[in-house]
Amino acid sequence: MLYSYAVYVFLLNPYMFARDCIQESLMIGPYRELFFVAGTQGFALAGLLARIALPMTGIGIIVMLSQMRGSYALAGGVFAVFVLTYALVSPQLSKLVDQYGQSRILPIVTTISSIGLLILVFASWWRAADWTLFVGALLAGFMPSISAMVRARWTAIYAGQAQLQTAYSLETVLDEVTFIIGPPLSVGLSVAVLAQASLLVATLLLIIGVFLLVLQRGTEPQIDIQDLTHKRSSSIIMLVQIRLLTLLMVGMGIIVGTIDIVSVAFAEHLGQPAAASLVLSAYALSSCLAGLLFGAVKLKMSLQHLLLLGGVATAASTLPLLWVNSITMLASSVLLAGVFFAPTMIVAMALVERIVPKHRLTEGMTWLLAGLNVGVALGAAISGQMVDGYGLRSGFLVALCAGGMVLVIVLWAHYHMANDNRAISNDPS
Repeated sequence: MLYSYAVYVFLLNPYMFARDCIQESLMIGPYRELFFVAGTQGFALAGLLARIALPMTGIGIIVMLSQMRGSYALAGGVFAVFVLTYALVSPQLSKLVDQYGQSRILPIVTTISSIGLLILVFASWWRAADWTLFVGALLAGFMPSISAMVRARWTAIYAGQAQLQTAYSLETVLDEVTFIIGPPLSVGLSVAVLAQASLLVATLLLIIGVFLLVLQRGTEPQIDIQDLTHKRSSSIIMLVQIRLLTLLMVGMGIIVGTIDIVSVAFAEHLGQPAAASLVLSAYALSSCLAGLLFGAVKLKMSLQHLLLLGGVATAASTLPLLWVNSITMLASSVLLAGVFFAPTMIVAMALVERIVPKHRLTEGMTWLLAGLNVGVALGAAISGQMVDGYGLRSGFLVALCAGGMVLVIVLWAHYHMANDNRAISNDPS
């Protein structure tokens, strides 16, 4: 009955669910003001629908292949191809979007990704050769970074205004919402309906969401014809600041992926497997609430210093994991860790808007989102191997090491940005 209700809410009424999410955000003053501009609610809803496909696809591949092929090694390999392809290709796709516009590029890459998802579905159904699964995962990885597309629209509307931080906060929270909804919806569909159902629904949501998004030409960032002269320029990742911010996102992603895996393993070790969902919900809830609060307040501190504080706090929040010995302590520890995740990511995105040229904004944001996804995949893979080989405590050490990585990178980034600011202030021109 529970799975049936979930299918009804999420599958038959995705628009109603998305609408309710947006309407809840309107209850908070600063967020309500975002939607005074015509078309904003429409692209926010479309983006929310389309981006659910990403978390659904990742877990959907693993659940589908573990059921149909009985091999977690094969499922993990196909999943890795999808994640790595997405991480490497999505920034290049966003670069094309910056050059030619969302309405031209998104339909093409969505078609490629949808074909890949359907190959995965039919290859598993007909028990085709394993290599066909990897081909499908490769093509599915051409999925566009919807989060970056929506953020680019907010930036086009509110560039240089205080509302932009609020918009970035909303998008970070909605990203969290999709990663709350996507995995359990994917598992529920695959277990209760059909092994391939989750990927079919992910394909449908991706197509519908992108279709609705590209229809809204009024809010699409405009392409200056002069910007086409930059089409042969090097990738935005060549900027030192973007590399540092992307590495920061990788480190934060490793923490998230590690918490996901170790929480499940810890709950099973204590004989309370269902408690893992409560722990992960606590992490997501604290991150969402912190993101909403951060977007609603106007801090006078510079983005550079906010990033430093957020990175240091994120690193410090991994320390309590070393003393966890119960579900209550684990939930409390991840609740604390989640408080700093969304605000740090919001600040990083705001810095991208300041650092990169206007005509490269989508690409810059996509690099950070790709880094986050790579980090989550790495964290899950490394911590899983550590738990299997060396026990639960070793999994918590992975999170601690990732926290150390975040600390080093954020200090390095702060030093580099401070030097850049001094160079600018000393420039006589």
